[in-house]
Amino acid sequence: MADAGDAAGLNPAIDEVSPEKSESRNANFSGDRPRNDLDSRIAVRAALKAGLLGILIGAIPLIGIPLTGALAVFFYRRKSRSIIPAALGARLGGAAGLVVFAIGALLAVAIVGLHAQQQCIDMMMNTFQKLGANTADPQLRASIHEVFTPSGQAIAFFVTVVPASIGGVLASFFLRSRSPGNNFNHKR
Repeated sequence: MADAGDAAGLNPAIDEVSPEKSESRNANFSGDRPRNDLDSRIAVRAALKAGLLGILIGAIPLIGIPLTGALAVFFYRRKSRSIIPAALGARLGGAAGLVVFAIGALLAVAIVGLHAQQQCIDMMMNTFQKLGANTADPQLRASIHEVFTPSGQAIAFFVTVVPASIGGVLASFFLRSRSPGNNFNHKR
């Protein structure tokens, strides 16, 4: 409380605006100002929506999971109409990556629990063979078996959450609006 009083004394503009006016202004439209906190309801919905889509787009090599994190930031920004700082973009993207990981981990647990691991491995091998991969490669076979182990799930966690966080950071930078004052095209 003392900090708020000290800050108000240093900045006369704070004394002129009542809290009611400032709250109503922020509730209507936050414009393109950065926010240091997330609206948790909007953030959860954005992360869930992006994570569910991430199950599908995660199959795109190299960019699928970062795109999932970027989608979470896009969905949040569209709903909240505010700029998201990079740190919060990373949190949103990571949350979407966590949704992708959780769904994959639940699927792996269900497969192991139903004793359908070998059928799933055979299906994956057939898919890789159709895609032109060398399924006789012992490294590929070992990697597929690794998916169903705890260490494989730990790797899957980092392979989904970290790139999704990076995608969230990148989206927070790219989705900032460009104000007319920031143009470098000067008239001569």
